[in-house]
Amino acid sequence: MENTKLWQKGIVYQIYPRSFMDYNNDGIGDLQGIISKLDYIKDLGVDIIWLSPVYKSPNDDNGYDISDYLDINPEYGTMKDMDELIEKAKQKGLRILMDLVINHTSDEHPWFTQSQDPKSEYRDYYIWRKEPNNWTGFFSGSTWDKIGDSYYLHLFSKKQPDLNWKNPKIMEEVQNIMHFWLKKGIYGFRCDVINIIYKTSLENGKKSLVLTGSEHYHSQEGCHQILKTLRSEVMDQYDAFTVGETVLVTTKQANDLILPERKELNMVFAFEHMETDQINNKWFKTRFKPNKFMKVISKWQEEAYWNANYLGNHDQPRSVSRFGDDKKYHLESAKMLATLNLTLKGTPYIFEGDEIGMTNGDFKSMDDYKDIESFRIYTLMKKMLFPHWLRYKLIQKTSRDNARTPMQWTKQGGFTKGNPWLKVNANTKTINVDNNLDDPNSIYNYYKHLIKIRKESDVLINGSFKPLYMKRNIFVFRRTYQNQSFITVLNMSKNKRKCPLDMKGNISISNYNRTDLNDQLLQPYEAILIKEEGAK
Repeated sequence: MENTKLWQKGIVYQIYPRSFMDYNNDGIGDLQGIISKLDYIKDLGVDIIWLSPVYKSPNDDNGYDISDYLDINPEYGTMKDMDELIEKAKQKGLRILMDLVINHTSDEHPWFTQSQDPKSEYRDYYIWRKEPNNWTGFFSGSTWDKIGDSYYLHLFSKKQPDLNWKNPKIMEEVQNIMHFWLKKGIYGFRCDVINIIYKTSLENGKKSLVLTGSEHYHSQEGCHQILKTLRSEVMDQYDAFTVGETVLVTTKQANDLILPERKELNMVFAFEHMETDQINNKWFKTRFKPNKFMKVISKWQEEAYWNANYLGNHDQPRSVSRFGDDKKYHLESAKMLATLNLTLKGTPYIFEGDEIGMTNGDFKSMDDYKDIESFRIYTLMKKMLFPHWLRYKLIQKTSRDNARTPMQWTKQGGFTKGNPWLKVNANTKTINVDNNLDDPNSIYNYYKHLIKIRKESDVLINGSFKPLYMKRNIFVFRRTYQNQSFITVLNMSKNKRKCPLDMKGNISISNYNRTDLNDQLLQPYEAILIKEEGAK
């Protein structure tokens, strides 16, 4: 384990700064709020804090529209606060991972405002055309908007114009940005939508229900060349790592980004397992099918060189509401999902609040939502004549705001003394940090125990993965390293199930506080981690 890098043996805790902790009581989370909770994060046992964007931004897309990469959003604090966070985290043995958004900037970034002048040296920083093509974007509709007599490309919001990576000046600018932050002592970058940053061609795309034109920018060779250059000229100079958010990738495409000999990224976030409960796109959900889910998980475990393991983040509904049961079996299913995430091969990522079992928001109307994507989709469905009840049901189940409700610290909420920017879930009365810390049987204390087991185990850090059983909503897999092994047994349903395999060994952790393996009957959402003896 001595030669294993921190990003391989460590555990990442994602913070959505706007919703984590409000220190100055203006209703918006901030950097001083995060600093005030570093002991809480450290006590959980994690090693790396991933911050969603804290750069200066007009917040059209909550920070993923950056107007200055070298400054801090005043709502979150100052550069002095950021320096303090990096230093105090490091003193506690915690490292900071920052978001790097280099597919696009804000339309309020000085580069873009100056690029609107056709004679400006910044014109070629973005992609301008006299006429639009037929591409459609991630937030629905055309990817082109007009200023003056020209159109600019934006795969996302019209306030997020895409950078032109064919211009060598962009490479120079991005390298300077990365050096700036790495010299401050951060541990690396989560690279936003990184496999779509290079547009090989601007030709019309093949007509598609979604993302017409993606064949011209998805996982292009030009993207690989960019990543190789950033790796050799920036990242290799530091003790640091990169994880890429990748759109619609296969395991082969992922490996093309992360295999060591490629010298590009260290790992990627893939989404195939998050797409097992949807039809065509994420807004049309179908019933969660654990068997399909576990087969996709296993495929990535076996085929991908190194996995970034996650069950939720700032863009996804809460994991316990989606893959578990946030009512009758809230405690059991949250612990079962923790067991899955923390015993897989790869680096585990925990989203803020999952360690206490936070659930989807309890929004009552569209007036409660803030997410730009949710409003765009709602408007599109209205134009398509979807009835109101169906539009709202789809938003309620899938909106990104489900994961963005403020962190539930106390029975009263505890996030702010002011008016929170987004509605605090009413179940903070029962689901909160205080209750979790006081209860030895809580979800938080289960996470803490499980994290300790993982960090002390060569098997769970470096071991191979082999699926043993994936039927009837039961997922059993083995992790093996040298002559030791662990078996994870999961019942991913609310029904009792008999385990078809003989369970032998010593119980390391059980969400039902099991003391022996004599009974093969698995309780609803039961999870057992078994340390095998004498494995070869």
